[in-house]
Amino acid sequence: MSFGIVCFDCDSTLSRIEGIDELAGRVGLGEAMAKLTDAAMNGEVPLEAVYEKRLSLIRPDADSIDWLAGLYIAEMVEGVADVFSALAAHGKEVHIVSGGLRQAILPLAGFLGVPENHVHAVDIYFNGDGSYRDFDQSSPLARTGGKAQICRDLKRAESPLLMIGDGKTDMEAKQDGVSVIGFGGVAARPIVRELADHFVEGPSLASVLMHIL
Repeated sequence: MSFGIVCFDCDSTLSRIEGIDELAGRVGLGEAMAKLTDAAMNGEVPLEAVYEKRLSLIRPDADSIDWLAGLYIAEMVEGVADVFSALAAHGKEVHIVSGGLRQAILPLAGFLGVPENHVHAVDIYFNGDGSYRDFDQSSPLARTGGKAQICRDLKRAESPLLMIGDGKTDMEAKQDGVSVIGFGGVAARPIVRELADHFVEGPSLASVLMHIL
């Protein structure tokens, strides 16, 4: 099948890190947050059960978001730049669809040549002094089924869509006109292996190209 639109998760797919866990580690809450993140990605608890709880505990400020943005780029998964170059050369429409924080992901997107309006993630809001205020609580990406909704909005009848990611929330995007690839190069989750149309081991993201081009 030829996919005109290709969507990527960010955390543990484009970058080796889970952004929210890195922010938690920075304020001494790493271990507790990692357990919550893993439970959501494995489908053991719904995403909305942990999303607000994590951010209200961590309360990331503007400086920590800038720090995380740099980390996303520094920890980029092997082969990512090559994959995005290949997709651009073949005229594919590329999007990043993530439950992560949009302001932290935008610099990585820019580095990969993805326009800002093709980055679908959760906005974070700050007070005037840069301290944490809130996140976009209306975002579908902060709850279960959000990626499925974004993919439903993006897909077009004449152009099948492909979603690539490492978590159960990515696999939920599977529907008429949308196929899913599970990427196990950073985190190989049994539930993802089970639900994906194709599963690639990695460690390089370039292994997905055989299913796209």
